[in-house]
Amino acid sequence: MGHKVNPFGFRLGINKYWLSNWYSSKNAYSRWLGEDYLIREFINNKFSGSSISSILIERSENKCKIIINSAKPGILIGKKGLGIERIKNNLSKITTQSIVLNIYEIKKPETDAKLAAENIAQQIEKRIPYKRVMKKAILVAKKHGISGVKIMCSGRLGGAEMSRREWYIEGRVPLHTIRSNIDYGLSVAKTIYGTIGCKVWFFKGYI
Repeated sequence: MGHKVNPFGFRLGINKYWLSNWYSSKNAYSRWLGEDYLIREFINNKFSGSSISSILIERSENKCKIIINSAKPGILIGKKGLGIERIKNNLSKITTQSIVLNIYEIKKPETDAKLAAENIAQQIEKRIPYKRVMKKAILVAKKHGISGVKIMCSGRLGGAEMSRREWYIEGRVPLHTIRSNIDYGLSVAKTIYGTIGCKVWFFKGYI
């Protein structure tokens, strides 16, 4: 059987960097790791409509710095910054460290693989034909200067009885070349006939 490697993990330490940056003692490691998972789970579930691309976590002895990259930062920040305080209050129930929250805007969401996968999943949930959605996503990415695009959807496509997998490739996507800058995104469309997985690979040149 073929074994698929996550493009992000495959390039860790070469041209991709860890989403959690901290060093801890043996006693704190498992606790902090669990907290990182819960923090990401809370933010992604609570603000699923704010187009969050990535959540970076940096920790020191008594401080937890959270960096959120979003295409719609206004939803997170809220009116007069009240949203930030609300997020901090909720996160303080997860971790005992003092929280520093930074929110950055993604200027070109069309060139982000995670956001492209989410957009495809949302449209499939609205019963828009998956082939049209996939082809349109490729056109938009190429228009914004992405040199290679691969999009794959798998599941009960179009409500078919048997699940299958379909993909489209435009340009070059060298997944086995470690120095290639591959942006990878995964999202799940929850339809009435089951879940459909949407994967997107963007090739952004060589490092």
